[in-house]
Amino acid sequence: MAAISETDTGTSNPLLRLWRDKETRSVIIQIVTMVVILTAVVLLLRNVVINLEAVGKTFSFDFFFYPAGYDITFSPIIEYSSRDTHLRAAVVGLLNTFLIAICGIVLSTIMGFTMGILRLSSNWLVNRLVYCFLEFTRNIPVLLHILFIHGLVVTLLPVPKNALVFTDSFFLTNRGFFVPLPVWGPTAWIVALGLAAAIVFVFFFARWAKKVQDETGKIYPVFLISLGAIIGVTGLAFLAAGMPLTWSYPELKGFNFKGGLALKPEFIALWLALSYYTSCFIAEIVRAGILAISHGQTEAAYALGLRPNRTLQLVIIPQALRVIVPPLTSQYLNVTKNSSLAIAIGYMDIVATVGGITLMQTGKEMETMIVVLLVYLSISLVISAFMNWYNKRMALVER
Repeated sequence: MAAISETDTGTSNPLLRLWRDKETRSVIIQIVTMVVILTAVVLLLRNVVINLEAVGKTFSFDFFFYPAGYDITFSPIIEYSSRDTHLRAAVVGLLNTFLIAICGIVLSTIMGFTMGILRLSSNWLVNRLVYCFLEFTRNIPVLLHILFIHGLVVTLLPVPKNALVFTDSFFLTNRGFFVPLPVWGPTAWIVALGLAAAIVFVFFFARWAKKVQDETGKIYPVFLISLGAIIGVTGLAFLAAGMPLTWSYPELKGFNFKGGLALKPEFIALWLALSYYTSCFIAEIVRAGILAISHGQTEAAYALGLRPNRTLQLVIIPQALRVIVPPLTSQYLNVTKNSSLAIAIGYMDIVATVGGITLMQTGKEMETMIVVLLVYLSISLVISAFMNWYNKRMALVER
């Protein structure tokens, strides 16, 4: 009778019934965990505010609207002067971070895939050369690569007076790489509209061509047709808009070049060092992805009459991407995060602007570090989201 009464008591207790339900118990635990975490965060922030008040500081971001008072030597996207605010300096630093991250990802991907394929070459000399380069580069800290390339650029390249000249318009010196800068007119929006239309056409054409290939086996020259569409439509739009394009050419005036676009030594060194360093890891990822594909796939493609390059393009790489993409995401994140080392050679990214000079001028350590952390967190989440989307597209579809 005692056992029956205890069972009846447990059954009649609604809280106990909720706790015994697996799904309900999981939700309760998650709610309690979030409450504990939020409480800890609130207490931490309260402690920070109290300590800041104790030393005579306030927690605010008003300093972003004060004049910055410092120069940024490399601002290719938007104009900047020392009279601008800390907010505009932060935007310049953010754009410079985006620029080096995007350029680094593109170049490291190209170099990584190339070296990964060469690493599997049947040519012994090419195979060994790539292997030695990969092992040497990967086992040296990336900061030393950055300092090394920067030192080579600054010390070995000539001064502007003795610049290396290419086609009378490109000048390579120890103060940067000076190239012509396009200056668009007011009707340039027509060209941009034509380019956007061409890109939309290429997107839908590529999807249609892939569908036709899957259903019938017929292969269309997607690359050539896409390239022709982009060049043709954009060219027609350019002519229709009255060719709204002029060029600003660099010219030697005094001790340096004026006009055009100047790619500073800091940008060149950081871009090259991050790219070839990260490409070594990508090369090994690509090599592992290709080796993960059964050799029978290659033999079957050869039996159907496919050439080696078409076999690699149509059979091996598409299957290997399912193995390559997940670890490739980590390398893209590494490129972005390693760009914070730019401050070592004076490249003005978000760390050098907000986390460096702005912090020292305003004394807002907490606020500036929060901004820098949120910037890198946001960039990393965007890259991860894009790569996860691409990884799902490359996944095998169950039938």
